Amino acid sequence: MKLREMVLCALFIALVAVGAFIRIPVGTDVYTLQFLFTLLAGLLLGARLGAVAVGVYVLMGLVGIPVFASGGGPSYILQPTFGYLVGFVCQAYLTGAVARAGAGEPTFRRVLGACLVGMAIVYLLGISYCYIVSHYVVDAPITLWLALWYCGILQVVPDFLLCLAAAFIGVRCRKAGLWL
Repeated sequence: MKLREMVLCALFIALVAVGAFIRIPVGTDVYTLQFLFTLLAGLLLGARLGAVAVGVYVLMGLVGIPVFASGGGPSYILQPTFGYLVGFVCQAYLTGAVARAGAGEPTFRRVLGACLVGMAIVYLLGISYCYIVSHYVVDAPITLWLALWYCGILQVVPDFLLCLAAAFIGVRCRKAGLWL
């Protein structure tokens, strides 16, 4: 890894950590900017470095540094929301790969599509993990429908808006020559 790549990965690790603590209340829900910064990590750093940055962020939280929205430590693996963190790593990789796939300059449409693919993988891993852990680990069973409702359907609009913002920022940064 070159020094520039390490510095940019460290920047995105910090942005994702800060994004976990930026709370935006909407009705009874609270949203963070963690998802936005993991999308941007994949877009701006590329598949490999984006996944490395988000993966190091997750590892930092698992060793006990309180960078997650609800703290940190190895016991976080047993929380129903840990699947979203795993999804963020996969999402950063896929978003970076899909945005760069194909010939020519990445268009807004392609970058938005990459962000939506990333959102789908985060939802798939996050909702599945939440459902399984709720049933078999924390003994707080929920129906699949409730898991889909609370962990997915209610989050779609805000996350779609974050995908639009990430795609806009990503394309602007690409035109400015800020993609690795």
